[in-house]
Amino acid sequence: MVLGGSRSGKSAFAESLALERRDVGGVCYVATADARDGDMAARIDFHRSRRPAEWSTWEKDPASLADEMERLTRSNGVLLLDCLTMFLTRLALASPAFEGGDGSLWRAEEERILDMVSGIFSNFSRAAAGTEKRLIAVSGEVGCGVIPAYRTGRRFADLQGRANQRAAEMSDEAALLSAGIPLWLKRGERGAGS
Repeated sequence: MVLGGSRSGKSAFAESLALERRDVGGVCYVATADARDGDMAARIDFHRSRRPAEWSTWEKDPASLADEMERLTRSNGVLLLDCLTMFLTRLALASPAFEGGDGSLWRAEEERILDMVSGIFSNFSRAAAGTEKRLIAVSGEVGCGVIPAYRTGRRFADLQGRANQRAAEMSDEAALLSAGIPLWLKRGERGAGS
């Protein structure tokens, strides 16, 4: 698990980890962003330009990712999920409950999304059991800022924080990036991946 704020260097660090581990099989870049505007399209193009040509890419509906993990794991040595924040953003924005006023509807939807996060890691772990395969998940750290002044911002920050906790708990290792420098929060446990 690689956490960090915007422009912290988390994606580049995760890519370097994938390059180090490519000896266990091919690398599949699991891309979760969608180009909703020109700025996001440029960001996606920048990330694509950094990837080695031999890496494969998975770019589909994020709602299908947990179900796809076993297949992706069987055919690749390293899965680089970049990033959990965009995965959550797409699922939250697709839900009418996200911006709706009923808190109980959103709580149920949030739990469904969090179960999808758990499914990504548990399905990988099951498929990778007994192998040296790795899942490297990148995610934004939203817990260092102020509490957003608007409901959807608070809902998303809560969702992101809870998802990061689940993902870090299920990961062997977790690093927090700041200014391109990793601070290892968790090292060397055996579980779902690093």
